[in-house]
Amino acid sequence: MTFLERAKELVSKMTIEEKMAQMRYDAPAIERLGVPAYNWWNECLHGVARQGCATVFPQAIGMAASYNTDLMYKVATAISDEARAKYNEFKKFGSTELYQGLTYWSPNINIFRDPRWGRGHETYGEDPLLTGKMGTAFIKGLQGEGKYRKLDATIKHYAVHSGPEYERHGFDARVSKEDLYETYLFAFKYCIDHADPSAVMGAYNRVNGEACCASKTLLQDILYGEFGFKGYVVSDCGAIADINRGHHITDTEAESAALAVNNGCQLNCGDAYLALYEAYEMDLIDEETITKAVEKLFEARFRLGMFDSDCEYDKIPYDVVECPKHLEINRQMARESIVLLKNNGILPLSKDVKTIAVIGPNADDRSVLHANYNGTPSRYVTILNGLQDSFDGRIIYAKGCHATKTDGNWTGFPLREAVITAKMADVVILCMGLNPSIEGEEGDDFNGDKAGDKNDLNLPSPQRKLYEEVIALGKPTIFINVSGSAVALCDQDEKCDAVLQCFYPGSEGGNAVADILLGKYSPSGRLPVTFYKSTEDLPPFRDYSMENRTYKFFKGKPLYPFGYGLTYSKVEENWLDENTVELTNSGDYDTDYSVLKFKYEPHPELLDFKKVHLKKGERLTVTF
Repeated sequence: MTFLERAKELVSKMTIEEKMAQMRYDAPAIERLGVPAYNWWNECLHGVARQGCATVFPQAIGMAASYNTDLMYKVATAISDEARAKYNEFKKFGSTELYQGLTYWSPNINIFRDPRWGRGHETYGEDPLLTGKMGTAFIKGLQGEGKYRKLDATIKHYAVHSGPEYERHGFDARVSKEDLYETYLFAFKYCIDHADPSAVMGAYNRVNGEACCASKTLLQDILYGEFGFKGYVVSDCGAIADINRGHHITDTEAESAALAVNNGCQLNCGDAYLALYEAYEMDLIDEETITKAVEKLFEARFRLGMFDSDCEYDKIPYDVVECPKHLEINRQMARESIVLLKNNGILPLSKDVKTIAVIGPNADDRSVLHANYNGTPSRYVTILNGLQDSFDGRIIYAKGCHATKTDGNWTGFPLREAVITAKMADVVILCMGLNPSIEGEEGDDFNGDKAGDKNDLNLPSPQRKLYEEVIALGKPTIFINVSGSAVALCDQDEKCDAVLQCFYPGSEGGNAVADILLGKYSPSGRLPVTFYKSTEDLPPFRDYSMENRTYKFFKGKPLYPFGYGLTYSKVEENWLDENTVELTNSGDYDTDYSVLKFKYEPHPELLDFKKVHLKKGERLTVTF
């Protein structure tokens, strides 16, 4: 029997009440049928999250900067190994609880349309193709290629979702058909066509007046109709209740639940589907629709091997968690995620450098390693730690300031300490930028005045003061910006000797930064987003038109364009025709290199990309 046939047989034995209960993310056991309780909610954005110890890879935006789909596949395979290993142990308790199952709500393939969006660092950047290809590699690594699914991957948030966070439960994103298909839906279709993801998560917002989790246009007409999606849809958490409470499309939870299920949302994160029986009694939904929804959900559980004893992934042992192989993949992805934005020749650091001053609030901050939706590594390697472990000379450290706060009289001491430290050094490394308490999701603990979104692209004021004091000393200075999004670095580009962008680099981040600064690895990352000079260059945040947004449609001159990134070597591109490029490494370093293929009419557009390794003096032909 097929998985669907087995699902239909099992579901046929359930009562209407039992079927409805299985449409909640915290589905109860049906003991008389041998169905254990199952919680559908798991996260693995850049490593198994919220399940204790796990390998914490760079944040998604950082992995996108690698432009390396092969390495992304290895990362996702490592994540799914660890997820399966944990599940194999959890299920021995007789059932699985929150964050212990096999259905994962990753990756986030929304488009990072505006750098002020707090959750943008969860995405693969501003380009639909880059997002689609990185997402495809991630999904394939999660789901495996065996008889059974290794995990279920869930692409989210469908659709047209990228802020504002504080309005997301009632916001209506108005978009043209062209922007909808070319920008906001492209990666969803690409991943469905190339990776067959198990699930799609609906977004909180409305699109052109329809609630995403209950939209006939988005779900019935486009997702299941045009895109031919075969899997199941899960709501974002609480999004079904938003239909009546925030969007005011319906009056009651029963009406919201019926509208969502009738349009193809089978699973509810939240408690709105507790009202399904009321909707059924009111003839707002029929049993056949409920039955088909539950059949989809149990087809997924059968396909994951939950009810079988011959699943090829059941033997993955727990000792794969944070194993040496996974830590090495992590370190390599961290290396490839770092983008060199400026270098006047100071990097890699000379052997003549004997004393380094490491200054700034992000130098020894663990939070910037793990970002959000993260697991817990057994060891964190901050930027300071990485340099301390790798540099043969003397490291002097000063935090200099708090990342965001000015704490009265306390500010004078750390600032002065930083100045003293900088004066003693041959080279200053400034580690500044943002952290997950500054940019993130509405409802998170930090929850600033914009509920995770940023007001502007500037460094926080305490850091600007620290920067001005240190740069005024005239010391050779390397600026490392640690953030999940674009920051205005105009002054740093002008006055610092080198500028690196480090996107929340994971638990091995400090080692990766040290590898680059000390010349053990030539940087190869490229920006997955445009770095603008100021928010004054951008349209209003709430405007979802793509006019004057991202590298495709921006009319101004950016500080650093999409796709920009330097290496320590000198790589020349000679395009022989539109699909063939000859690469020559005429520099002094072996280096990885991402070659990007664009078209430029009617606007710039990334058509493809490939990551290669070039030894010094090597010539290589790449064909697309």
